[in-house]
Amino acid sequence: MTDDDRVFKALADPTRRFLLDLLFVRDGRTLTELESELSMTRFGVMKHLKVLEAAGLVVTLRSGREKLHYLNPVPIRLIHDRWIDKYTEGRVSALMDLKKELENNDDDQ
Repeated sequence: MTDDDRVFKALADPTRRFLLDLLFVRDGRTLTELESELSMTRFGVMKHLKVLEAAGLVVTLRSGREKLHYLNPVPIRLIHDRWIDKYTEGRVSALMDLKKELENNDDDQ
C-alpha cells in the first residue's frame, strides 16, 4: 500500500475525519479528551488513531504519563498538490479568462 493509499483510506472514514477536525481546532489532545467527543469505546478511538498514525496524519508524543496526539497536515497537502490542484488549475484559469472577457464586453456596451 502506498502513502497516498493510506491517506485516502484514513480520510474515507467520517470518524477519522472528525478526529482530524478535533485536532485541527486544538492540537495535542489525549486519548481521553478525544474519546469524550465521540460515542464509541476507548478501543474504537484507539483503532481509528492507529489508522491515522499509519497514514502519517497524526503524530503521537509522550508527555510524562500521557500520550498527546497532534495533527500532521503535510500528507493532506501532498494529496492536494498531487490530485486536486493539477485538475483544478486549468478550469480555474478558464473561468478567470471567461470572467475577464465578460467584464470587457460589459465595458464595451
